[in-house]
Amino acid sequence: MNTHAGSYAGGLWKVRVELPNDYPYSSPSIGFVNKIYHPNVDEASGTVCVDVLNQTWSPMFDLVNVFENFLPQLLMDPNADDPLNTEAAALILSDKQTYEKRVKEYREQYAKPEDVGVVEDEKTSDEEVSDDGKDSGDDDVGTSVAAGPFDP
Repeated sequence: MNTHAGSYAGGLWKVRVELPNDYPYSSPSIGFVNKIYHPNVDEASGTVCVDVLNQTWSPMFDLVNVFENFLPQLLMDPNADDPLNTEAAALILSDKQTYEKRVKEYREQYAKPEDVGVVEDEKTSDEEVSDDGKDSGDDDVGTSVAAGPFDP
């Protein structure tokens, strides 16, 4: 997934997706494997706020919707009213410039190709960066999220 997401642009994140038994009637659990500074992402676990996903989830959605719509929208428009990272939420509300600087620091430190296992000469398309190196079952999907140009 490529997205132009402000301060997140240029970063590359590996994303963990776990499908519940009643998927697609229930939303998947989504988490970032490498660190990201975001109000709706738990800094320690990388888990994306379930409420944010559940508010928009429909059984008509699929994982394409998650990677092409939900995650880009989350990066472009954080919801500071429903935070998992209260520090990031407070900062985005009180000092947007410092928040953007912190996002950039995290992006530069934790969201480089080598942070998600991409070799320098590999392309970072969704098809090519899809294995997190562990044995995944049917209900666990690993992929990478690249923040770059996105045309809604």
